Amino acid sequence: MMIGIDEVGRGAWAGPLLVVAASGNPPSAAMDSKALTAKKRSGLIAALEATCEFGQGWVSASEVDEFGLTSAMRLGVERALVSLGAQPHDNIIMDGPINYCDSRYAQVETIIKADASIPLVSAASIYAKVLRDQYMKQLEETMPGYGFGRHVGYGTKMHRDALTRLGVSRHHRTSYKPVKALL
Repeated sequence: MMIGIDEVGRGAWAGPLLVVAASGNPPSAAMDSKALTAKKRSGLIAALEATCEFGQGWVSASEVDEFGLTSAMRLGVERALVSLGAQPHDNIIMDGPINYCDSRYAQVETIIKADASIPLVSAASIYAKVLRDQYMKQLEETMPGYGFGRHVGYGTKMHRDALTRLGVSRHHRTSYKPVKALL
């Protein structure tokens, strides 16, 4: 099986890291999820779900703090591959320069900007972005005032202002320098 892997939320100050592993035959050419609007990404989900299978590897903000980003990435990749039912002999293409797969996966290729050039990695990227954005919008409903639905946890002026006004929540990554400075 061919598997594409990408993540979202690595640099976010709040919310989970999400790694997605995708297999199947995406219906479209590779598209960089960051170059698509939220509406366009959401519009692609039904077609992706009809042609691909996805494994999700959610890593909480507290796990990112506890284990560090590198180990959190490894944990997310492992969870995504297990969720997908990946086997050691599967061919895996991972976005970026670093192989975060467990050593039992022998056929791993890392490609910088694979999300913009490999359809399966693009599918994983789009799926991850839509799911994490939905999560952050739901978080906004339970934690109003932080603007999670707009900045989805990333370090914007709006987020910094909310942190200054409301303080650090349990959904923030306290090991990240801008958040840590407010503790």
